Amino acid sequence: FQERLRYMLVLLLLLHGTDSFYVPGVAPINFHRNDPVEIKAVKLTSSRTQLPYEYYSLPFCQPSKITYKAENLGEVLRGDRIVNTPFQVSMNVEKKCEVLCNFPNKPVVLTVEQSKLIAERIREDYYVHLIADNLPVATRLEFYSNREEEEKKKEKDVQFEHGYRLGFMDGNKFYLHNHLSFILYYHREDVEESQEHTYRVVRFEVIPQSIKLEDLKADEKSMCTLPEATGSAPQEIDPTKENQLLFTYSVHWEESDIKWASRWDTYLTMSDVQIHWFSIINSVVVVFFLSGILSMIIIRTLRKDIANYNKEDDIEDTMEESGWKLVHGDVFRPPQYPMILSSLLGSGIQLFCMILIVIFVAMLGMLSPSSRGALMTTACFLFMFMGVFGGFFAGRLYRTLKGHRWKKGAFCTATLYPGVVFGICFVLNCFIWGKHSSGAVPFPTMVALLCMWFGISLPLVYLGYYFGFRKQPYDNPVRTNQIPRQIPEQRWYMNKFVGILMAGILPFGAMFIELFFIFSAIWENQFYYLFGFLFLVFIILVVSCSQISIVMVYFQLCAEDYRWWWRTFLVSGGSAFYVLIYAVFYFVNKLDIVEFIPSLLYFGYTALMVLSFWLLTGTIGFYAAYMFVRKIYAAVKID
Repeated sequence: FQERLRYMLVLLLLLHGTDSFYVPGVAPINFHRNDPVEIKAVKLTSSRTQLPYEYYSLPFCQPSKITYKAENLGEVLRGDRIVNTPFQVSMNVEKKCEVLCNFPNKPVVLTVEQSKLIAERIREDYYVHLIADNLPVATRLEFYSNREEEEKKKEKDVQFEHGYRLGFMDGNKFYLHNHLSFILYYHREDVEESQEHTYRVVRFEVIPQSIKLEDLKADEKSMCTLPEATGSAPQEIDPTKENQLLFTYSVHWEESDIKWASRWDTYLTMSDVQIHWFSIINSVVVVFFLSGILSMIIIRTLRKDIANYNKEDDIEDTMEESGWKLVHGDVFRPPQYPMILSSLLGSGIQLFCMILIVIFVAMLGMLSPSSRGALMTTACFLFMFMGVFGGFFAGRLYRTLKGHRWKKGAFCTATLYPGVVFGICFVLNCFIWGKHSSGAVPFPTMVALLCMWFGISLPLVYLGYYFGFRKQPYDNPVRTNQIPRQIPEQRWYMNKFVGILMAGILPFGAMFIELFFIFSAIWENQFYYLFGFLFLVFIILVVSCSQISIVMVYFQLCAEDYRWWWRTFLVSGGSAFYVLIYAVFYFVNKLDIVEFIPSLLYFGYTALMVLSFWLLTGTIGFYAAYMFVRKIYAAVKID
């Protein structure tokens, strides 16, 4: 046990090293003084509506020529539409206050329609996301933590909010943030004396302000003077009439000690790493403690069983056989719908390989948040290419279950789960299209995904299935009888649904704190980067699913019920049921979603997550139980 504990601590230390280390996604850009630093807009987001919009969906100032950046698959699926903006920022050049568009004597006039739209977006709590040199803009939030009174005076806790708020409400009035104070931090690179200094952007902050048109005193050169903080009124947007305002900005540069390689740390500093450690250690202890107990019980009971069953005395005369040996002639009887079972398990294997590789690569730091959309793109492509493994395992299992129509089986494996995913996503996408959101997947991208599905995934599944079906089927240690045995009446606790409830608790308990952080990342626009923790949680999940599945199948066989194939698959995925309940709890307590379409999106995507999680955990449990059943029946002598 001490050895095991020592290994766990070493692993934890290694993972602690990986949770904040990552390889930056792009090469650094060196700027000289006065070089232009381009500021681009990504999108507008809100955790209340879950619908991203592109930057120019609102009447912001536009440059003379709008150019969109070519995007990868992950960025398109996330709803990013990266576009240039008219902000003129030069390296290490201060700007006190400058008008962004139109001349000072001609303010921007918002029509009633535009004013209504801006007011609605402010009410829906939208944030604007800009980037400078691929760094997202952040708003600094300072607050006092609950420390001792003396310490309070000394230090404030600083946290950063992604993007900046479009505006704010006061009573029933709407105010727009029309002045942006950019604070950019640079790191001066070491160069030889004769060379000119080079700079790198290491942080991008903004202080948004709402300043009334009359208070922004602008001259003919598009310069303006900001009013004193106390005496200025905010810029109100009245949705019932036209509004006049000026969009202005200022730029301030500061030198920083932060190296370019660690410039993302500001965005990734999680205030609750302690919670992570606590939850992980808690999960590890619980799971290993339970594994120890379960292993001891199962191994001791099994040894006793096998010793009893293998006694060559006239045991038949003295006692009547009972327990799992009785069903040896039926335990490997093929179940109903073997094609669907093997197809679902094939998709489960595909998911398992994809998730394992993605988390591992991300843990090594190759999918950092600085390479936008990389995680999603990698996951999509990996799922397509892992089709070959999914097909192989499904084909081999289908042959073991006495299936003959391998072509139909391969088609079923390649289309069943992806078809459900594509169907749900297509329906949700139609609703997002109706809202004109940038989160809607464009038609060409959808065609490209279909081509990937039928051009890469389908042939690979067929290839894997062909080889899996040709390979020797799994070797079952006992023969199946001609006539199926009658199953005795089962106790109430052997019911499928009771099994699902019991089996789901342990795996879910081991990972639910991590689930909270993943949900926050998906639904509240946070960055998720603790892949070291996630990898450990994934291992814990695999171990706990396997154990629970073995225990459940052992009890079932002891009750002389040999219909374990489907049941093991369903029961092992029991934690997906708890994930669903948790998702409902999160929706009610943590999110402020009230409208129909955002709720539909939330539950649509949650259904996909739960389905995928059920396939994943069900597959892990099924293969663990299948190996266990083959092992125990191989150990008993059967006449």
